[in-house]
Amino acid sequence: HPFFFYLPLSLPSSSPPLSGSPSVPVTVSTNRHKVEVREFSDAVLSCMFRTERDQNPRIEWKKKGKDVSFVYFDGHFRGPFEGRATIEGATVTLQRVTQEDAGEYRCEISAPLDTVSLGETNVTLKVLVPPHTPSCEIPSSAVTGSLVQLHCRDQQSIPPATYSWYKDNLLMSQPRHANATYVINSHTGVLEFKAVAKEDSGQYSCQASNGVGTPKMCEGKHMTIEDVNVTAVVVAVVVVCLAVVVCGCGGLLLHRNGFFSREFLFHLLVCCVFHLRTTACHLIELLYLLLPKK
Repeated sequence: HPFFFYLPLSLPSSSPPLSGSPSVPVTVSTNRHKVEVREFSDAVLSCMFRTERDQNPRIEWKKKGKDVSFVYFDGHFRGPFEGRATIEGATVTLQRVTQEDAGEYRCEISAPLDTVSLGETNVTLKVLVPPHTPSCEIPSSAVTGSLVQLHCRDQQSIPPATYSWYKDNLLMSQPRHANATYVINSHTGVLEFKAVAKEDSGQYSCQASNGVGTPKMCEGKHMTIEDVNVTAVVVAVVVVCLAVVVCGCGGLLLHRNGFFSREFLFHLLVCCVFHLRTTACHLIELLYLLLPKK
C-alpha cells in the first residue's frame, strides 16, 4: 500500500495591527470667554490645556490692543502686570483691575513635542465702573414761554449711566402723552421744557445710575421762572426810537445854522436810519423770544 505523507502548509495570515493610544494634540480652552468685574477688584482669566506628550509646555499670555503686548512670558509677568498678577497652571489672576486692564487677552500653549504644537484661547475683560457724581447744568432763571434745557452727564461710568430728574426732591415721571410740558431723555440726561411756566420754578437735581454700585446725584439748584416785562421792552423801543429821531433832527438843525455840510448831514441821516432799523429788528426779535408761545 502506498504511503501518504501529510506536510503542514503554512499560509500567510493577516494579523490585526498593533493598537496604541489615540493621538491627542495640545488643546486649550477657558470656562469664561467674557469676564466682567468691578473696578479695583480681582479678575480671573481662566485657561485650561491638555497635551499629547509634552509635559512642560510653554505658557504665554498676551493682551491685544494697537499692538500685542506680553502679559506673561518666560515664566514672568511683564510690564504693568509685574507684581500685581499671579498664575496657577495657566489661569491668571489680575489684582485690583482698572480701566487700563480692560481688553482682549490671549492664552497660548506651545508644546513642541506634540503633533499639533500650538493652541490658544481668548478671554475678554470688561471692567465695570460705578456712577460718579454727574455734572449738572441748571439755569438759575428763565422767562415764561421760553424753551429751557437742563443737562446732566456722567462720562466715567461703565456701562453708561441712565439719568433721572428730581424737582423739589420728588422724582419727575417720564411723560407719556404728546402734550406734556417737558421731555426727559434718560440716556442723554437732558430735561427739556418746551415752554416753561411759573409753576416750573423749583429746585432741580439729577441722579445717575448704571446698576454698578450706588447711584450718585448732583447738588440741587433752584430755577426761577419769571413773567416777561412787556411794558419795559416797549418803553425801551420807544426811547431808542426817540433818541434816533432827536439825533437826526439835531443834525438837520445844525446844518441849517451852518455847522455841517450837506454831504455830512446826508451821512448822518443814513447812519441814524440804519441804527434805527437795526435796533428795531433786535427789539422785535427779543419780543418774539420772550412772549409766551401758544
